[in-house]
Amino acid sequence: MKFEDIEIEDVDFEAMLEESFKKEESGSDLVEGIIVRISEEDNQAIIDIGRKNEAIISLEQLKGEDFKEGDKIEVVITGYKGERPIVSYDLAQKRAAMNEFVAEYDEEQEYIIEGTITKKNKGGYIVDCDGLEFFMPRTLSYVSSKTNPIGKKVKAVIVKVDKDSGSVVVSRKELIEREKGKVQEVVDAIANATEPVTGIVKKITSYGMFVDVGGVDGLVHYSQISHKGPVNPSKYYNEGDEVKVVMLDYDKKKRHLSLSIKDANPDPWEKIDEIIEVGDTIKVTVSNIEPYGAFVDLGEDLEAFLHVSEISWDKNVKHPKDYLTVGEDIDVEIIEIDKENRRLRVSLKKLLPKPIEKFSANNRVGDVVTGEVSSVTDFGAFVKLGEIEGLLHNQECSWDKSVKCKDILKSGDSVEVKIIDINRDNGKVSLSKKALEKSPAEEFAAKHKLGDIVTGTVKDVKDFGVFIALEDGVDALIRLEDLAPLKAEELEKGQEIQAVLVFIDPKKDRIRASVRRLERQKEKEALAQYSDDTSIKLGDIINKK
Repeated sequence: MKFEDIEIEDVDFEAMLEESFKKEESGSDLVEGIIVRISEEDNQAIIDIGRKNEAIISLEQLKGEDFKEGDKIEVVITGYKGERPIVSYDLAQKRAAMNEFVAEYDEEQEYIIEGTITKKNKGGYIVDCDGLEFFMPRTLSYVSSKTNPIGKKVKAVIVKVDKDSGSVVVSRKELIEREKGKVQEVVDAIANATEPVTGIVKKITSYGMFVDVGGVDGLVHYSQISHKGPVNPSKYYNEGDEVKVVMLDYDKKKRHLSLSIKDANPDPWEKIDEIIEVGDTIKVTVSNIEPYGAFVDLGEDLEAFLHVSEISWDKNVKHPKDYLTVGEDIDVEIIEIDKENRRLRVSLKKLLPKPIEKFSANNRVGDVVTGEVSSVTDFGAFVKLGEIEGLLHNQECSWDKSVKCKDILKSGDSVEVKIIDINRDNGKVSLSKKALEKSPAEEFAAKHKLGDIVTGTVKDVKDFGVFIALEDGVDALIRLEDLAPLKAEELEKGQEIQAVLVFIDPKKDRIRASVRRLERQKEKEALAQYSDDTSIKLGDIINKK
């Protein structure tokens, strides 16, 4: 905006400026006086300004100045107390400074000031800049009438200086219009660019970062930084870094320029099949650690997720940070490539020896080992044996079938157990505590042999037979085919049954008995007795004959 443009608006800026100073200066000029007396008691000084009455000034205005009685001083009359003038040294200093500025003003140069709006009047605003007060007409302010601009910091350019009156007019509108034009030029250049443009990171925030492109700041949202997805910009860039960007959008009304870094770089997911495959072993860098896993950087603007369950074969990993550190380089195996959802999953443990392999190399079924109970469940207890856990099932806890692991064990207990199975395919180890103890069947077998007749009470009736309780706390099974002449449906719990032992396996705690064989055994015994009596009678007869 040129001086001639202002004149066209037909606005008397000098009148506006003078109006803005009326209350403070009362139209008075700068005058020179002599300090007649300084009264600390009255907190004022008396100054002879060459008028009928001497003027007074508050000592507050002279603080920091080395004035004494008889010194000359420049002041401005600001009012009257009765007939005595009241003067201002501060205002005189401002007026003197302004006069000096106006006197030295060079019309060939452009002056841009930055100050604070301190006053408002009918015509516009007063902008204070380092003690100098400039007038900014409302038409050149770009300030909404609906807001209170007092205290607002503004930048403006000097558009008119009247050296005769000492008035200076500034325009904020001029700078804003220039900025608009400059922004539009930059936006047009970026929009029409066939290649990404270079910008400088100016400021980093939690939601993204501002990048200076040709003097215009644009926002790169944190979702537009990497093809990995939303990221924390402070982990990837520093203020002052150069970045390649492309324009996404420009809101003219809000003057909001949106930029993208990720769109300025090739999308690795478009050729992901050419880069990696499931089963590949690659070196990655740990970029972030969370309680549920870790994120690893593959390079090529790709990131993968390492779940906590894929860090170690140890099922009791409390936190990934116990195994990994940010910035550490590790080898992992690709276990999933979800191209549709742009998701990669990797495994660290798959590259580590399986604990079951190491365990099975050093242990055999039948070995007796000592471990620590890591947890107790309704179905048994897990026992920590080095890097693996073995299961001690309830049925292997005690020969007493009513006793469960939770009745005699708790987490942290040391327990001696026997390995009864090692399944390398599913990585499971089965343990037994009762195998280290003498079973009731073994004690029973020491006292009985096959063919012995025993008496027991009905304990349970099943589809396949009847269980009877014998002495020494053991049970025997009578199969249905061995129950005759008894019938299962006619038996009651607690009913005594006599049978003969037909099978004893102390190792597996199995005993079988038979009622049918007992009946046959009784028949044989009776027949044998009958045969013995008959032979005697025939012998007697023959002898007699």
